Amino acid sequence: MQQEIQTRRLPWYRTVYRGKVLLALYALLLSVFALLAWWVHGHPVLAIDVVITHEFQEEQSPWLRALMLAISFIGSAPLLAAGLVLITALLLWLVRLRLEALVLLGNCLSSELLNRTVKVVVARPRPLPTLVEVLQAAHGASFPSGHVMAYVAYWGLLFSYALILFEGRSWWRILLLLVAGFFIVMVGPSRIYLGDHWASDVLGGYLLGGLWLSLWLLLYLRLRARGLLASRRRPPVSHSGSDVKRAALPTSSRSRRLS
Repeated sequence: MQQEIQTRRLPWYRTVYRGKVLLALYALLLSVFALLAWWVHGHPVLAIDVVITHEFQEEQSPWLRALMLAISFIGSAPLLAAGLVLITALLLWLVRLRLEALVLLGNCLSSELLNRTVKVVVARPRPLPTLVEVLQAAHGASFPSGHVMAYVAYWGLLFSYALILFEGRSWWRILLLLVAGFFIVMVGPSRIYLGDHWASDVLGGYLLGGLWLSLWLLLYLRLRARGLLASRRRPPVSHSGSDVKRAALPTSSRSRRLS
C-alpha cells in the first residue's frame, strides 16, 4: 500500500505549482470580497442593487412568492436549522462517517460565527421599504447574507460528500446532488426577491461562503488522506453452515474424518 501511494504521488514541483494556484485563487476571492465589503460599508445603498431588486420583484405571482418563502424557510428558523445540522451529523456518525460528521459541525458553526463577525464590522443596514418591497422583514445587519453562507456551508458540504464518498448513478446520490444544488443556487435569488438582502449582500455571501467551504474541504481531504477517524470495516462472516461446523471441530476430529 505504501509503495502504491508513493508511486501515485505527484512530483514536488507539481505539488508546489498546484498549491500556488490554489493560494492565488483564494487570494483573488478574498480580495474581491474585501473590496466589496469596503465599498458597501461606505455606500450602504447602491443604485445597481435597487435596480436588480426591482427586476426580481416584477413578477408577484402567489406561487412564486410561496416558493421563495419556502426556500428561505429553513434559514429563517434558527432552531430548525441547528436541529437539521445536528441530525445530519448524527446520521453521518451512525453510518461510521465520523470525520464527515465533525467537519459538518465545524464548518456550519464556524461559518455562522464568521458571518456574524463580518456583519458587525461592515454594519450595512437592510433594504428599506421605501426603496423596495420587503416581503419578509429581517433584523440585524445585511452584509453578507447569512442565509447564503449557511446554505453554502451545509448544502455545499453535502454536495461535496456525495461527489467524494460515493460513485455510480444511485437514485439517492443523484437526489442529494439535485436537492443540494437547488438550495445553493436558489437561496440567493430568494433573498433578493423577498427584499431581505441586496444583490451585493448575496454576492458577498457566495464569495465568503464558498471560500470558507473550500478551506474546510481542503482540511477534510487532508485529514481523510491521513486516515483520521476512518471507519473500521468488520471482516466478512461466512454464512455457510458447513464452514461454521468445520471451524468449530477440533483438529483431531477433522483429521479422523479426512482419514
